Amino acid sequence: MENHLLFSAFKGKHLHVGVAGSVAAYKLCDIVRAWGKAGLHCSATLTEGAQHFISPLTFQALGAMPVYSSLFDGEDIFAHLAPGQQAQACIIAPATADVLCRLAQGAASDMLSAQCLAFDGALVIAPAMNPRMWAHPATQANVATLQARGAHFVLPAEGSTACGETGQGKLADSREIYLAALRALAPQDMSGQKVLVTMGATREAWDGVRYWTNPSTGIMGASLAIAAYMRGATVHAVCGNAPWLPQDIIRHNVSSAQSMFAAADALWDDMDMGLFTAAVADFSPIPFGAEKFKKEGAEQGFSVQFRPNPDILRTLSLRRKPHQKVLGFAAETAQNLAACVHTKLERKKAHIIVGNRVNEAGSGFGAGTNSVLVADCTGREEQWPLQSKPDVAWGLCSWLLSL
Repeated sequence: MENHLLFSAFKGKHLHVGVAGSVAAYKLCDIVRAWGKAGLHCSATLTEGAQHFISPLTFQALGAMPVYSSLFDGEDIFAHLAPGQQAQACIIAPATADVLCRLAQGAASDMLSAQCLAFDGALVIAPAMNPRMWAHPATQANVATLQARGAHFVLPAEGSTACGETGQGKLADSREIYLAALRALAPQDMSGQKVLVTMGATREAWDGVRYWTNPSTGIMGASLAIAAYMRGATVHAVCGNAPWLPQDIIRHNVSSAQSMFAAADALWDDMDMGLFTAAVADFSPIPFGAEKFKKEGAEQGFSVQFRPNPDILRTLSLRRKPHQKVLGFAAETAQNLAACVHTKLERKKAHIIVGNRVNEAGSGFGAGTNSVLVADCTGREEQWPLQSKPDVAWGLCSWLLSL
């Protein structure tokens, strides 16, 4: 999993994983490993069909414990009740049409269906099957029944399936499944909030093929967007260059500072929070034109003129409504980081400014970690040690909610 997906806020949580009989079962190996890296304790149940594709020993080797199979195998006569007594969430991936039918009907004829019937925690289901089986009215009726009972679905993807047919039926992206389980375990303390996040670097064109930019990769902004999404918020991400985001985050791709401002400005009035993490160019070059600039016309070099870009953070912060909260970032190289942060906090009229020295190892552009100084409008200030950007994002969301 990419850096912006590795949260540690779930350490010690218990997730039960159900694996059904689909060729996609092998994809759960990497996902179970990723859940383990996030600190989750995973137990697993493999249906009889799943064991034709993958061995229980594989999941044990990846750290899942215990791994259940037959309803009447093993010494624990109450194994069919164990996940309901120990796990906070259950995810079934891949879920076949047969498993969906058993769950919808309340069957308890095999280990997985019995465990689900006795489970009253959060249930996440990621189906995978032939496209015609997925589209069949019986399958769709079972899905609707389970959704009405509160199950969350990670819907199949479109594409070519193992049987050679094309359509909706492929197991969803592994990252979607990984995050869906974490979201089921997360506090939903941002539910009902609409959150705007700007992220990544802008690109300011100076001819038809070249641009002025910086090394930002958008990892910090993506981490914030995903943290807010997992805690229940509706998230709009205005992205320069930025990494993968789950499909439930509404992505608005832009390029220049002007286009980022236009997109953020159009969304801002309907938002409850604005998290302005993007590394926006303060100035943009006045372009030489729409064609490629030829070096033959500038053997002695040339000069580029720049004009100021809109200050997205300050402009929208000054226009905020009483209920709207604003968080901004200060990417600095100066030694006196605190002074820079407090100056920006006052000038931008934000609720929180997060400062980091981008010229320090592990805290700069493109790194998976960050060491930040955080200050807010009430006078609170904290220096946070080097930690993953997702963990920084999680802490910042909690801080915002406390204001």
